Amino acid sequence: MSTDIAPRRKPRTLALELVDSLGDRIREGRLQLGDKLPTEAAIMREFNVSRTVVREAISKLQASGLVETRHGIGTFVLGLGQAPGFKITPDQFSTLRDVIAVLELRIGMETEAAALAAQRRTAANITAMREALNNIAAAVDAGRDAVAADFQFHLEIARATQNSHFAELMGTLGSMIIPRARLDATSTVAEPGDDRRQYLRRVNGEHESIYDAIVGQDPDGARAAMRTHLANSRERRRRAQTEAP
Repeated sequence: MSTDIAPRRKPRTLALELVDSLGDRIREGRLQLGDKLPTEAAIMREFNVSRTVVREAISKLQASGLVETRHGIGTFVLGLGQAPGFKITPDQFSTLRDVIAVLELRIGMETEAAALAAQRRTAANITAMREALNNIAAAVDAGRDAVAADFQFHLEIARATQNSHFAELMGTLGSMIIPRARLDATSTVAEPGDDRRQYLRRVNGEHESIYDAIVGQDPDGARAAMRTHLANSRERRRRAQTEAP
């Protein structure tokens, strides 16, 4: 008596199926711009696949522009991956001049986003912004990297505009727009230890001013607070550029 045994699916096929499943969640909005993907272990358990399959799938999602992996932090939803649209690549952040150029772009975009957020924010938006600010403060106090939480705060403001284009553009830019994500190792802007913590607390104080204006539905105040925050960051980088040997 013969017994038919179903052929075992190859890891590559499993990886493509996983790409489709995770991609569908992103396109359907179950995973939104800026959201962190579950851990490798969690994906392995849910889909009953190996670590190799998960890593191949994540690699394919990255190649298609759907996600980006921030080493030591996790993998985050980057966009819908439908076309290779506007993007600032890592090599465009290689110098202080590059970072200043991006800050000028952000001043133009995020000051108006903050004003719109003050007019349109919901209770859920306020909660998300508050959580991001709390995460920044906790990271600073613990001496941990606060870049991801910093980016999340700015992304939540973009979402609070209720205009998806702002959130999509922020998601496309990714956490690289936070200047210290590229320059911490060499910049003279913030020194290690207590001086660095003091610097980061001052930056987060600027965040709190933006948040207060948005909560208070003060568009002019939100616009001014965001402009002050980003202009201060630009001037800190300009000063570092001048002082660099």
